[in-house]
Amino acid sequence: MARWRADNYVAWVPPFWTSIVVLSFVQGVLVALPGAIALPQVTRLRGRRWALIPPLSVVGFVLIARAAERASAQGLTYLAVCAVPVLAALALGWLLWRPRPRWALLVVPLFALAWLDRGGIAGETAALALSGLSCVALGVLLASITPPRWLAAGVVAMAVADSALVISDLLQRPNNALNAAHPAAGLPQLQSAVFGHAVMGYGDLFIAGALGGLLAATVGRSLQLRAARLTAALALLFDLLFFVLNELPATVPVACALILVAFTRRREASPQGRSAPAAVAQIASVGARAPRSAAVRRSPSP
Repeated sequence: MARWRADNYVAWVPPFWTSIVVLSFVQGVLVALPGAIALPQVTRLRGRRWALIPPLSVVGFVLIARAAERASAQGLTYLAVCAVPVLAALALGWLLWRPRPRWALLVVPLFALAWLDRGGIAGETAALALSGLSCVALGVLLASITPPRWLAAGVVAMAVADSALVISDLLQRPNNALNAAHPAAGLPQLQSAVFGHAVMGYGDLFIAGALGGLLAATVGRSLQLRAARLTAALALLFDLLFFVLNELPATVPVACALILVAFTRRREASPQGRSAPAAVAQIASVGARAPRSAAVRRSPSP
């Protein structure tokens, strides 16, 4: 879920529309970054059950947070501080499309900048990079152990669950608590993506990383880049709804990009074409022959 951010720690920050455009482009970049891995130690864990992770990450967060709101938010904050840099280093060193092990060391200055300039634009950019890269790692790992058509279904199910929770007003309060939680000693907030006047939940970045991991494992680089551009374009169009709404489920553009890419690919493969749901279900069988694959946006105050 994405929404307007009212609290700021610096004298100047980018306006809301600039901020939300940056976060929307980040979603597209996260689709483009993942590579594919084929480690026997990982692929032995392969199973359909992992497809439940995307939708359950949304539903489970709401259930746990509503049961123990403050404790859950604080716990997730410290979990993010510990896990996000490790996952980001894993992505930089081994899980990007063209990784370099030495790039993993970039996590150290990024974390230092996010810590020292917490609330500043430079610090927010560094924290956003760490959170985004951690989602790339999670997306690649999830794609390596989940059958593609099941992961595609999980991505769509996550967007449906996110939308239902936003519409029913069940996600806002837990997300507000999570975004307000601060780790001790001024450590950076890595549990959500904050840039300027906009804030996007970690799940909105995660779903983009999952789509990128799925495409990298199944359809090859060219279509992955096409999907990345489509994701960014759809996210920007979706942002126009902020003229009439205060909060949006930012998982929806990513799921729509998946459906459109799958549908287009099936139409290219068959002159008769197929329905969008059938295309999503078949994306794995077509792509397997290829060489390699809370957020809360806040609208401006009136």
